[in-house]
Amino acid sequence: QVHLVESGGGLVQAGGSLRLTCTASGRTENFAMGWFRQAPGKERDFVAAISKTGGRTNYGDSVKDRFTISRDNAQNTLYLQMNSLKPEDTAVYYCAARQSIRVIITPREYDYWGQGTQVSVSS
Repeated sequence: QVHLVESGGGLVQAGGSLRLTCTASGRTENFAMGWFRQAPGKERDFVAAISKTGGRTNYGDSVKDRFTISRDNAQNTLYLQMNSLKPEDTAVYYCAARQSIRVIITPREYDYWGQGTQVSVSS
């Protein structure tokens, strides 16, 4: 069992940056992890994912070259550095985890989810 807690969300102006953190209650070195986001009235969308070792990553088209996913397995922590933020990035951001050797981009494949953190980008 893994308990995930996101932090680092907030209100930022367009063009600004935020760094999200997802802290796990247990060891995560065997877990693929990812970030997803959900805006009001919309489906949960893939943002970024990372393999259990951190050696492989994948990004959603809308965030490529702006967001960076990383992890520190010694600290059981997942990060999402978000730069050049746009109003359309406004959403609740969730981290997720699943024991796997793959990079997983589909929400339904994940077993564990955090409660989410709100990111709001003003124009």
